[in-house]
Amino acid sequence: MRVITLLCLLLLTSPALSADKTAQRVFDQEIERKAVQAVVWGMPAANYDLMRQEMLTKTPGKVGQAIYWGRPLNWKNQTLTPNPDALYFMVFFTTKDGPVVLDLPAAESRASFNGNIVTAWQLPLEDAGLLGYDKGKGGKFVVLPPGYKDKVPEGFIPLQSEVYGGYMLLRSNLASHGDADVQASIDYGKKLKVYPLSAADHPPETVFFDVKDILFDSTIKWDTSFFENLNRVVQEEPWISRDRVMIDQLKSIGIEKGKPFEPDQRTKSLLTKGIKEAEALLEAKYDAGLPPFFTDKSRWTFPAYPDLIKAAQSDFNEPDAYPVDHRGVAYSYAYIGIKRLGAGQFYSISIRDKDGHAFDGSRTYRLNVPANVPVQQYWSVTAYDRQTHALIKNVSRASRSSQIPELAKNADGSVDLYFGPRAPKGKDANWVPTDPKRKFELMFRAYGPTKEFFEKKWVLSDVVKVSAP
Repeated sequence: MRVITLLCLLLLTSPALSADKTAQRVFDQEIERKAVQAVVWGMPAANYDLMRQEMLTKTPGKVGQAIYWGRPLNWKNQTLTPNPDALYFMVFFTTKDGPVVLDLPAAESRASFNGNIVTAWQLPLEDAGLLGYDKGKGGKFVVLPPGYKDKVPEGFIPLQSEVYGGYMLLRSNLASHGDADVQASIDYGKKLKVYPLSAADHPPETVFFDVKDILFDSTIKWDTSFFENLNRVVQEEPWISRDRVMIDQLKSIGIEKGKPFEPDQRTKSLLTKGIKEAEALLEAKYDAGLPPFFTDKSRWTFPAYPDLIKAAQSDFNEPDAYPVDHRGVAYSYAYIGIKRLGAGQFYSISIRDKDGHAFDGSRTYRLNVPANVPVQQYWSVTAYDRQTHALIKNVSRASRSSQIPELAKNADGSVDLYFGPRAPKGKDANWVPTDPKRKFELMFRAYGPTKEFFEKKWVLSDVVKVSAP
């Protein structure tokens, strides 16, 4: 018996077995490391597919049709940092069978829109609407598939895409949240048309579905399903030249064009470790803060990193820049790409109060919005769940905006907004509820910002804490 035991010990400690264990550990580390890189790189594509799959599995909508929210958004819309002060229309498209036309209406006296057309990688193709490319005149935007060489008919606005898939987000603007204005916004949004360019002479009717009562959850899923979303896009779309370095990286974790993604249990456990590490990494970068916007010490920041904004506006064609890491952070808390950020809208984020503390949903805070906000349309402030970056669940409303007629103003024209679990006495019209068990974050939106806004002649105050729990 002792001889057998000694033999077993010798075998277990033999150089060959030790080398095998070392190799296995190295290979495991490679999968985990490559999984982190895949998450950071693939975030915008997986983000896109999450929304598309919600449409396909939770709503009657299909690619080439329009879903819309027939009231100002509430918490049942669990997309990332959406705008609850506009009506959303969303169209997913594919150009695999040829160019697709997005025929958008001209602005009207009571209705207009701010729209963005993006690829499956959320690269902005064009902004549309009152302050977009068409300046409110409307237009027939036609998305062209990769390598398209045919001449586009006169009267169409060509948008050359690097991939087949994409979507359009149309914000149908509201004069107010009143029933008549909401209905006017719906009626206006339903004037948009989606059809193949080949059917331009006799376009079929666009199909619309109201999804306002459906729980539409496209928040980032920090588990192995993320890689299924990413794989779906890899299988459907051509490789973009600048991303070819990822072909072997993804192959290391089992994602390879033309082959099924079927990781075994060991690989799944490593992918789980990788995505959790990626979640911690992206969260740490976001928590470190984006660059301040209104002043050098402002707690209100840019909506994304300036180098990412610049890269997106240049179609990621800068020869010496490709801010993949910053892109990964941005699409972990938001979606959509804007071609000309600041022309139609500008956003600013705050994740901390004036004293530098994270917002606690059990406490009450005050934000003073100075008078004469330099915008052509409206301003708003929205509270989001700090962890999911979606609207706070099970609250009565998510925001306050200049569209709200009952909003109380101070003698100097400024507005005090309150965020907390309960409305301060007499302040209900100016209050946004929070969940006392969760942290939150804020986003300020300026629609139609003017030159004075970017010259910082008007400065948004930092948020101050006014009470303990």
